[in-house]
Amino acid sequence: MIESDLLVIGGGINGAGIARDAAGRGLSVTLCEKGDIASATSSASSKLIHGGLRYLESYEFRLVREALKEREVLLENAPHLVRPMRFVMPHARELRPMWMIRAGLFLYDHLGGRHLLPGSAALKLDPDGYGAGLKPEFTRGFTYFDCWADDARLVIANARGAADLGARILSRTRFDGAAVEDGRWRARLTDSETGQNMEVRARGLVNAAGPWVNQVIGNVPSANRKMRILLVKGSHIAVPRIHEGDYALILQNDDGRVVFIIPFEDEYSVIGTTDVPIEDDPEGVSISDDEIGYLCRAVNRYLADPISPDQIQWTYAGVRPLYDDGKTDPSKVTRDYELEAQSPAPGCVLLNVFGGKLTTYRRLAEHALEKLADDFPQMTAPWTHDAPLPGGALPAESFDAFVAQLKRSHGFVPPRHLHHIARRHGANCETILDGATSLDDLGTYFGEGLYAREVDYLCENEWARTAEDILWRRTKCGLDVESEGRERLENYLQSRGPEVARTG
Repeated sequence: MIESDLLVIGGGINGAGIARDAAGRGLSVTLCEKGDIASATSSASSKLIHGGLRYLESYEFRLVREALKEREVLLENAPHLVRPMRFVMPHARELRPMWMIRAGLFLYDHLGGRHLLPGSAALKLDPDGYGAGLKPEFTRGFTYFDCWADDARLVIANARGAADLGARILSRTRFDGAAVEDGRWRARLTDSETGQNMEVRARGLVNAAGPWVNQVIGNVPSANRKMRILLVKGSHIAVPRIHEGDYALILQNDDGRVVFIIPFEDEYSVIGTTDVPIEDDPEGVSISDDEIGYLCRAVNRYLADPISPDQIQWTYAGVRPLYDDGKTDPSKVTRDYELEAQSPAPGCVLLNVFGGKLTTYRRLAEHALEKLADDFPQMTAPWTHDAPLPGGALPAESFDAFVAQLKRSHGFVPPRHLHHIARRHGANCETILDGATSLDDLGTYFGEGLYAREVDYLCENEWARTAEDILWRRTKCGLDVESEGRERLENYLQSRGPEVARTG
């Protein structure tokens, strides 16, 4: 029997963020996730930390303001995982008028108290500049800044931070149900791989199961289901790099939505996203031919050299659990979150998390713990606002300066590979590289800068167990690692045997 103050169900960004915040306030925390950490919605986003420019059209000023503020918090606390990115919006005359875009960008610049990022501006789309690769009729546009983020690694960093503060992280552990017993929750868990059963006794349950939030409620007989969620699939495609330059394109579409073209992993562009309501089980969703066609048509409206489905190198899809506010158009359904606390019996509380977005996870966690404050009077004050995530306390004034230090001290690692390791781990990459004076010291090479020394670290500290965990969530090496390298990795992991991350 595991004794905890809180049992958090769900290892996505909201669950990991709540677990870290709660552990840092002195609560004992257990988190269970039926798959790998960040294996569902939280690793299938557009990988943006942004205010949500288009949400202004729906008058969601509170959400945009909060997101813009959080954008700057994450820039400060996770400079290795979150970086500024310029966005260029070509103006399509037949869609939103120039004055409307200017007004929206003015609000976007000022609503969140921007300090770290440049403001927006109108610009000419020069064929040798920001207009490169676009059709010649697109001559004017706008630019503004948001941020790019490695979504899966942001989740891992929060889970690691929670574990460092004493939380127990149980990946690949399914929540089977809970009932009130002797004034506490008695929850049943099952190891998804071995079938081993375990129990957790806790005062509070936090249901952060994302698309499966209602299934969790259904497994708690004393819970009262009040909220509705709308499951919306968002899909992306990755193609060979469309344009040079470290900036993204935001393209207006004639259905009122926008589609992004985002630079990704040096050689690719990610294009997304779609909004498709689903009613089936969200497990294992994938992109449809219709979605591929939609994304290709949306970007080909602007590109001088159109893309086609046969250029696609990778696709991914995730299901967003949106709070159902009654709107029929999925793209207009709120991206805000709702928190619902229930007390089925004295001494027991259930908190259900509906909706949310990657950018606002930290504030969602703070609001969640505010909801639980009366049940846990021993909790200390909020603390995450200026607390770097693991790897985020760089021993240099900027990420670029940190990488320059690494190049001086570990010049034997190819610069591109060293940069990627630094992006993944920040200050913690020193642990991976410590004592190494040659590539041979880093062990077996699997391809794309991935060595055994880093694989060992991922298994021992980040709950990685399979090649997929490592190639697609802990890194994005899966895009380029050859089949031989993947086979070497699978054999290496098998030779290591089962690994449980520390405090996991």
